[in-house]
Amino acid sequence: MAQNKLHVKQGEKVKVISGKDKGKEGVILKAMPAQERVIVEGVNIVKKHAKPSQENPQGGILNQEAAIHVSNVMPLDPKSGEPTRVGHKVENGKKVRVAKKSGEALN
Repeated sequence: MAQNKLHVKQGEKVKVISGKDKGKEGVILKAMPAQERVIVEGVNIVKKHAKPSQENPQGGILNQEAAIHVSNVMPLDPKSGEPTRVGHKVENGKKVRVAKKSGEALN
């Protein structure tokens, strides 16, 4: 199976553009290209029932982030902080991801 490319990367600041958490911003904690999903900090919080274990001896109900589809997030423009689409440009023989709104390079 071919590996899918995502328009966002782990550690990048993104804004949620649809769904129950529309408008929220956060950093991507994990990107899963094979499933086309990302986990964003503080977005799509679900309650998980955990059995008592070595690291969590109490067990109980935990709040944690669940994955959302990558099409529901947009990277933030480094200049203006607004959501932007991603383009590509070749600089010094290297392909660089750039924000469409400002033309600024995305790390």
